[in-house]
Amino acid sequence: MEETPKPEVVKITSTETWDSLLQQSKSHGTPIVAHFTASWCVPSVAMDPFIQEFASVFPDIIFVTVDVDDFKEIATKYEVKAMPTFLLMKGGVVAGRLVGANPDETKKRIETLLQSNTEFVV
Repeated sequence: MEETPKPEVVKITSTETWDSLLQQSKSHGTPIVAHFTASWCVPSVAMDPFIQEFASVFPDIIFVTVDVDDFKEIATKYEVKAMPTFLLMKGGVVAGRLVGANPDETKKRIETLLQSNTEFVV
């Protein structure tokens, strides 16, 4: 029996990677959950295992991490001012935003994102 590959959390390594994933989201309608983090922010780093778990639970979503120290321009564009911030995106646009390290609330918002066919207000 073949083992199915474990879903990955994509670490953004360039603005091109970010742009490519946004384009993929627009083209295929694939939702994105972007975790804006910083290595110096303990609550943000503490969310990493939960993001990996969410990637396994929600295989139809692209999960990414963006280090704000490495990609300030992406954080600025989406008005990310605190860590951790989660942007829930559909069709390349922000459908929801969650600030803070709360795994249960993050999971609920992700479920809502999947169920909604339209943008929802946070």
